[in-house]
Amino acid sequence: MSARDTVTFYLPPQLRKQAERGNQNFIKKVAEVLSEAGLTVAFDGDDDLARLRALARPGRGLYLMDQPVNGRGLTFRKTYIYPFWHIEKEAARWNWPVAQDVFDPKKVDARKAKNFYRLWRQRLFQDAPDHARQDGFVYIPLQGQLLRQRSFQSCSPLEMVKAVLAHDSKRQVVATLHPSEAYSIEEQKALEDLDSNEDRLIIDRAGSPRYLQNCDYIVTQNSSVGFEGYFFSKPLILFAKSDFHHIALNAIELGANRAFASVEDHAPNYAAYLYWFLQLRAINAGRPEAKKRIAASLRYHGWPV
Repeated sequence: MSARDTVTFYLPPQLRKQAERGNQNFIKKVAEVLSEAGLTVAFDGDDDLARLRALARPGRGLYLMDQPVNGRGLTFRKTYIYPFWHIEKEAARWNWPVAQDVFDPKKVDARKAKNFYRLWRQRLFQDAPDHARQDGFVYIPLQGQLLRQRSFQSCSPLEMVKAVLAHDSKRQVVATLHPSEAYSIEEQKALEDLDSNEDRLIIDRAGSPRYLQNCDYIVTQNSSVGFEGYFFSKPLILFAKSDFHHIALNAIELGANRAFASVEDHAPNYAAYLYWFLQLRAINAGRPEAKKRIAASLRYHGWPV
């Protein structure tokens, strides 16, 4: 078999070990689809040297969350919750086909959506969504790089917090830090200064599941916590591009004034959307038809499977 017929998975160390043993369900099914099509499957790391090796290899590559090094590669990523996945040409989620699609709740089977919504609310959060309240505060799950406005953002995360305080003058505002982020001294000082000058602002470094359950609404750049809020029927305001923007109030498109003015009456069809976004537009690796969906996605991107 030619080296051109080899597909290499580029993975972090622990996941690579799992995948080589066949213990990662989605990667195992992708590998089976590739092998059944007559392709050879290989594994490598995901560091800079591995990416240099990928450039020199004639075969194809699959990259976990990373941008492919050339046109012969694809990226794959969990669609916020297991076992849902996407296989795409680029890493930026807001450029994926699903982000460009128009969501129409009228075209979604209401019964299937209701059952899906009920099942996954319980599976992910037990009975917490059934006891959700609105306790009079805004929840802001922060991500990284608090002082920088990146290309996909309408403002920096710190400016976003200031915007919430300016546009919602009656509610408390709870901002939480991301547990996987390392915040600089400058970022921490900027947060502390803002916290000391704003009586309504609470900065919580640890976070709490109750914030998702009991907030009035969520504001974020494009954190997955905003997506999780859909399972609690929580309105969402986004300050950045995202793939799950369809039923959110987007400050980029609407402007902050209009987004905040609309949030109290914002009540989209959460069940229809989550069914459409996850079951219909992603690959559910837990379903019997998962390998067919994987093959269809690879063929869509021009791969010979």
